Amino acid sequence: MAKITVVGIGPGNYEDMTPRARKAIEDAQLVAGYKTYISLIEELIQDKEVIGTGMTQEVDRCKAAVEAAQAGKDTVVVSSGDAGIYGMAGLVLELVLQLPQDKRPQWGGVVAGVSAVQASASILGAPLMHDFAVISLSDWMTPWELIQKRARLAGEGDFVIALYNPKSKHRPDYIYKIQEILLESRKGDTPVGIVTSATREKQQVVISDLAHFTEEEIGMFSLVVIGNSNTYVQDGFMVTSRGYKLPEAE
Repeated sequence: MAKITVVGIGPGNYEDMTPRARKAIEDAQLVAGYKTYISLIEELIQDKEVIGTGMTQEVDRCKAAVEAAQAGKDTVVVSSGDAGIYGMAGLVLELVLQLPQDKRPQWGGVVAGVSAVQASASILGAPLMHDFAVISLSDWMTPWELIQKRARLAGEGDFVIALYNPKSKHRPDYIYKIQEILLESRKGDTPVGIVTSATREKQQVVISDLAHFTEEEIGMFSLVVIGNSNTYVQDGFMVTSRGYKLPEAE
């Protein structure tokens, strides 16, 4: 049998794709992924068989990829950012492990990528210098009540909070509820950074605060970073102090 590998392609441009990820794609015979992510690597897959499906078709797509590897094609399943962070690594591995050992394709592993939260943080400045929590507001797999609980506890714990999938046409109001929850434990002037389409052509960056950030444009390609009690903004940069003793300015 052939090999199946899960690859994080980074936030969206070739410069932020790791050499290992690029090589895994170049070496593959078949590449599977969400159509939007497939479009980001078109230059690398022109001579390859492609399985591209839409959102909510993840199980079918990954099952087809595993079957292709069983049939003898070296296969790569791609995810944007890091495949192990809200990506396809878990699903592909679960599908492989369900098979009897003698029917499993060779496991090529998970190739780590630059995640959206890392890319967005680097664009904003240095907001993740201390403990942080990453929460998705998508209730496709997680009950909304549990998402709210996680946000509340992260707020009370003074974590910097990064929000994936902050807003969509199917759940336009969730971000307002999260704002309301966090304002119970944080000041309204807590810095909030919004990065949309990080590192891509249409990248947009806004720095606001907890009381007002929902007035900004936020969509499915946005990532929201909410500071903790030690986060501040200076000269357009969002910084969370780690606690180092700085030399006095001259």
